[in-house]
Amino acid sequence: MDHRFQVSLRGVIDLLSHHLYSSPGVYIRELLQNATDAIRARQHLEPEHLGTVRLELVEKQDEGRATLVFSDDGVGLTEEEIHRFLATIGESSKREALEARRKDFIGQFGIGLLSCFMVCDELLLVTRSARGDGRTLEWRGRHDGTYAVRASEHPLPRPGTQVFLVARADMAEWFTPERVRQLARHYGGLLPFPIHLTVGGEQERLDSDGPPWRRQYGSATERRKAMLDYGREVFDTDFIDCIPLRSQAGDVDGVAFVLPASPHFNSKQKHRVYLKHMLLSESAENLLPEWAFFVKCVVNANALRPTASREAFYEDGALGQARDALGAGLRKYLMDLAHDDPRSLQRLIGLHGLSIKALALDDDDFYKLVIGWLPFETSLGVSTLADYRRAYPVVRYTATLEGFRQISRVAAAQGLCIINAAYTHDAALLEKLPHVFPEAQVEPFSAADLPQNFEELTMDERDAVFPLLRTAEQVLAPFHCGATVKKFFPAEVPTLYSSDEDGSFRRDAERARDESDDLYASVLENVMEAAGSDQAQLCFNLHNPVVRRLAAVSDRAMMKLSVEMLYVQALLLGHHPLNAQEMTLLNQGLLGLISAQLGAGGGGGPGGDGEDEGGPGSRGFH
Repeated sequence: MDHRFQVSLRGVIDLLSHHLYSSPGVYIRELLQNATDAIRARQHLEPEHLGTVRLELVEKQDEGRATLVFSDDGVGLTEEEIHRFLATIGESSKREALEARRKDFIGQFGIGLLSCFMVCDELLLVTRSARGDGRTLEWRGRHDGTYAVRASEHPLPRPGTQVFLVARADMAEWFTPERVRQLARHYGGLLPFPIHLTVGGEQERLDSDGPPWRRQYGSATERRKAMLDYGREVFDTDFIDCIPLRSQAGDVDGVAFVLPASPHFNSKQKHRVYLKHMLLSESAENLLPEWAFFVKCVVNANALRPTASREAFYEDGALGQARDALGAGLRKYLMDLAHDDPRSLQRLIGLHGLSIKALALDDDDFYKLVIGWLPFETSLGVSTLADYRRAYPVVRYTATLEGFRQISRVAAAQGLCIINAAYTHDAALLEKLPHVFPEAQVEPFSAADLPQNFEELTMDERDAVFPLLRTAEQVLAPFHCGATVKKFFPAEVPTLYSSDEDGSFRRDAERARDESDDLYASVLENVMEAAGSDQAQLCFNLHNPVVRRLAAVSDRAMMKLSVEMLYVQALLLGHHPLNAQEMTLLNQGLLGLISAQLGAGGGGGPGGDGEDEGGPGSRGFH
């Protein structure tokens, strides 16, 4: 035996008010929408019909409650349609013709009128159908789910519908003249039908002259100023430029405004969107491509599907096509700037570099136009890629901020210009360069590449530093690190620790192994053996006075201690975390230096027998 679902109208209204609609004020939007659809339906019967929407607010007197009378001269309803569409949740008077004439009607879900029960307990609807027998009918619905239909004792003179709403006591704020005026303008300001509000016998018109981007202007300058003024009015922001938007998919048109400051690259801009000139949402997020977060827009769509709440667009193929078309319009705007106004493009890049970079990665043609204008941080200062390529035949970069910090100072002293590509999209943009420009040469650069650019020692210098080099190799062997001596700048840097990516991985794995239990440590040991790496290098700088003096020290214990401390210092300067063995080395070295200094102080003060730096304890470096 089949049974029917039983629907609680109270429960449905609670669902609408707490989970579907954003605020009780949407009741004005739903009434405007129904009136608009009724007028459009009548225009199919009478193409010359213009249509008008009227709101009359009868304010409370003698502690009574305010009443809103909402009227339209649309198609109206017959008695059969009243029972079918007003008493059946989910049924829509537009559903039958929806697929054939989707662009004509806003509503699709048959639940809009229920939003009125969020602000009142009873609805009175008086209607006369343009397709019926000329009778005027009354439908009285209550929030408990009961309703009654009867012939009206006050016939309407012409087809149309009137809805009477008496404010519920706790919803009186939604029936003040200021609130009704604001809501009607907010939702229906761009509707193509006159909207009149009458309060206390005085009538005013609420609608505008249609979307401002469709109006005619005397010049491009006048149009641009009008659009920027409109953007300021809508978003309370002084935008720096405006971009026309158009998409055949979804029948979308409008205007995008370029933000005067860059938002966070993870932020999503919220746009104002209209559906068939009725405000749909002020916070639509899925209308433009994700990379287009440098603009806010106002658009009207005639052929996109709304969600059930009619506060966003439904994600489907049509919306995807519209999004691509609007993105193409923004792309064209940027490409036109690159061709016609490079200075403006540079200013835009300065404000919205992340969006520009994301678009360049996505579009090869746009990449060709803007890549030369993009600024990059380098070891020798900020430079556009075009200026960099004019000065250096090979584009060298580091992909991590830590890697750039390790090399930037020393690289700059050698005259090496290395790009810091650690910022979002930078490495990918540089790696794309030879794919778009085959003649371009791009190479990653690391600390391991720096010693190749250092000056080699003379034969005499090699002989002089041999004891230091031999001691350093012995000290550093347990740390899988070799030693070399070269000359480089800046002279105040005594040593440079360098390793490739595999070496850095090995260091991290060793540190994790030392801090893990036996089982995980054995796993890491196998990983390190499989990875392998070239030996790291500690490069001593013979231009540095301390290194020159150290090479001349005859005390092997002091030389060993000094090498250990210089090794730890090089790790710290290179932002390499110390493992347990290196931390022990640091602690012992500090204690050794303190002990040595205390010993020297005890015997080398006034009256002591200490020797100066050039005495028998050391030999001169020539």
